[in-house]
Amino acid sequence: MPLSSPLVARERVHTRRLEIEGFRRDDGLLELDASLVDVKDCDYPIASGVRPAGVPVHLMRVRITLDAQFNIIAAEACSDFVPYPGDCDTIGPAYGRLVGLNLVRGFRKTISEMYADVRGCTHITELLNALPTAAIQTFATFRRDNEDDGEKPFQLDRCHALETSSAAVQRYYPKWFRKDDTVP
Repeated sequence: MPLSSPLVARERVHTRRLEIEGFRRDDGLLELDASLVDVKDCDYPIASGVRPAGVPVHLMRVRITLDAQFNIIAAEACSDFVPYPGDCDTIGPAYGRLVGLNLVRGFRKTISEMYADVRGCTHITELLNALPTAAIQTFATFRRDNEDDGEKPFQLDRCHALETSSAAVQRYYPKWFRKDDTVP
């Protein structure tokens, strides 16, 4: 079901786009290329000068390389458009500290601590928060979601629709269905 129609006339003034692409490398590893772009629909005066309509205020990019256990084995970040050139765009190397983290085990909490406040770029760190589920979707490309390998499927009990006592689990993952809300 789509959103309701706006009740009052409105004019768009800002667009933020997040894009994440997942790649399988020839060596079997996966990479995620992610970007965050902020664009104004009108000229935008900021301390460093006027940003013309349609020219990005922010364009941040991140690339991470993952192994099959979601461990980050390489990471890089850069800022192509920033409101404060020569300043904002110097933080990229700090994101090399992502190497060694695991995208599905405490990642969001860890990065919120590692890159809080002046230790990181708000926009790059926000972009990183979208990577765990994008990584899961990238890996999922190569296996059936209800394949029975004897292990509880990763996605169960991670969202309301796939709670092990839900109708969806009863229908698509009957082996893991529980009549009450007790999680095994």
